[in-house]
Amino acid sequence: MPEPIEQTNEATRLPAELQSARDGFLRYMALERERSEHTLRAYGSDIGNLYAYAIPRGATTLAGLDLTLLRAWLMALQESGLARATLARRSATIRSFLTWAVREELIATNPAIRLKSPKREQRLPHILQNNQIERIFKPVPVPQGTPEAKAPEPTREQLALADRDKLILELLYATAIRVGELVSLDINDVDLDRRTLRVIGKGNKERTVPFGQPAMNAVDNWLRRARPVLRTDDSGHALLLGRRGKRLDARQARQLVSDALAALGDTAARGPHSLRHSAATHLLDRGADLRAVQEILGHSSLATTQLYTHVSVERLKESYQRAHPRA
Repeated sequence: MPEPIEQTNEATRLPAELQSARDGFLRYMALERERSEHTLRAYGSDIGNLYAYAIPRGATTLAGLDLTLLRAWLMALQESGLARATLARRSATIRSFLTWAVREELIATNPAIRLKSPKREQRLPHILQNNQIERIFKPVPVPQGTPEAKAPEPTREQLALADRDKLILELLYATAIRVGELVSLDINDVDLDRRTLRVIGKGNKERTVPFGQPAMNAVDNWLRRARPVLRTDDSGHALLLGRRGKRLDARQARQLVSDALAALGDTAARGPHSLRHSAATHLLDRGADLRAVQEILGHSSLATTQLYTHVSVERLKESYQRAHPRA
């Protein structure tokens, strides 16, 4: 069975009923359910992928998206080698989409209710060791007598960007916030006296997250010395700025963290979520209350946070096997 082709950017080719339904669902998720732009893009992509599979097969109305077609679509995705997590997300999106369509009386029943999707793999996240955490925050020394040592003095902009990059790493690990939450921070979301951040998370839920002295120093240095160098009329109240003075893009932050982790050379951890996973695990390793960690992470369910207890148990078993004389 051929692999579905993404055509989500060709809305003009969609039958009117399908396009109207997709747009209506995305408006509902944005305005009434307050989903983030990132989530809305994922929803739109998932629905677009289904449409791209369904339309060539004659399904040009919502009623044509029956159980047989939905099962064939998922099978085609599975045969294309798509990850289980992506398959599960796409089927969940379509289930929600068609549930909304029933509520809006666009279709009579939701065939996706009977759609079985593969369970997500419960893979434990890669966690940074303590010495790796220490190294990621240390600047790499430039050996004397190398070409790098003879390079010209860095500009004020380069120094400011270096301070910003250090702040990104410090805050992601100190607070375990998501990268989308990080780049959305405004200056007034930072309380230097109390050493806390006001974070707007998933579902537009607000929470307060503490941070330690190293992150405090990085924030203070950024605000006093570095941010004014990059600030422009377009900066607004954004805490983190890009090279041109606008609010930092999440993709830039992700790339920075991935590069910093890759430079360690001895970890498979990649991306900002690795710092989030590591911070949560290290908190639990040092005796933090599970409920407190749940609040810091912004998890709505304690079951989600409990994943990190499994990580800690695995680390405990590794230490035991390595160190106990009768292991």
